[in-house]
Amino acid sequence: DIQRAIINNIPLDTNVTKILRSDIMLAKPSDTFESIKKMMIKYRIELCPIVDNNNNILKIYFWEDIFKDEKIQPLKKFDLPIVVMAGGIGSRLKPLTNVLPKPLIPIGDETIIEQIFKRFSKHGCSEFFISVNYKADLISYYLKSQKLPYNLEFFIEDKPMGTAGSLSLLKGKIKKTFFVSNCDILIDQDYSEILNYHKKNENEITVVAVIKNQTIPYGTIETGKNGELINLTEKPEITFKINSGMYILEPHLLNEIPDNKFFHITHLIEKIKKRNGKVGVFPINNNSWKDIGVWSEYLSSINI
Repeated sequence: DIQRAIINNIPLDTNVTKILRSDIMLAKPSDTFESIKKMMIKYRIELCPIVDNNNNILKIYFWEDIFKDEKIQPLKKFDLPIVVMAGGIGSRLKPLTNVLPKPLIPIGDETIIEQIFKRFSKHGCSEFFISVNYKADLISYYLKSQKLPYNLEFFIEDKPMGTAGSLSLLKGKIKKTFFVSNCDILIDQDYSEILNYHKKNENEITVVAVIKNQTIPYGTIETGKNGELINLTEKPEITFKINSGMYILEPHLLNEIPDNKFFHITHLIEKIKKRNGKVGVFPINNNSWKDIGVWSEYLSSINI
């Protein structure tokens, strides 16, 4: 409900009761435990209240209590191409990236890029295009030696080409809607919901955004003419959206990316907006996103 409200640009200070659905899934005291479990699995319900005829909550079943370590599965599966941008130097993770390229940095028993593959594979995807440049041979050798159950195709940037320039090398190879992901982010979200939003709104490109909330640890002052105090706010909170590093693109956009030139994804978005094309933004919770390219985030994610 909150996600839908953010997409519809409803102010974040709106009372939550004004955005809640009325058609929520409930269980009755007469429902058996097995029927409740089946309903939770079918509709992917994270918590299910048992409510009597007077709307009193008698009990609540939580997914993690019933199914323990079993992950909630996507509502729908899809088989679309995935492009992983893995050509960067990984300067934020030096000196580790002096030895290992960023996609091969370990997360638990696997590498970052294998974690990305696994998340898309859970949604039904098996075709991955991997943009490589820095230590390209090492990335290719390692992934091929793992004998992963995916179709992997590597395409090489001869020089750094920005966050979207190397996509020009895929012209004619991808002919349907596709995902693009940076190689240093992990997103735990139902990707089918993002895809549904993209298709329903007929976007040419959808940017996955992270909702960030930051508290300024000081009182902020707003002044007017001659330094007159207008407003004093004690430790205000700021909520904003940031680019997560994941996108959904329509294949015709590959033809709008110039060949052999440095080109950012933001340049592509600007081109689309200038011709009045449709760019969508799908918000996700900050807890669903990890930027592994930052030391603090990487260290907190080692035990994933």
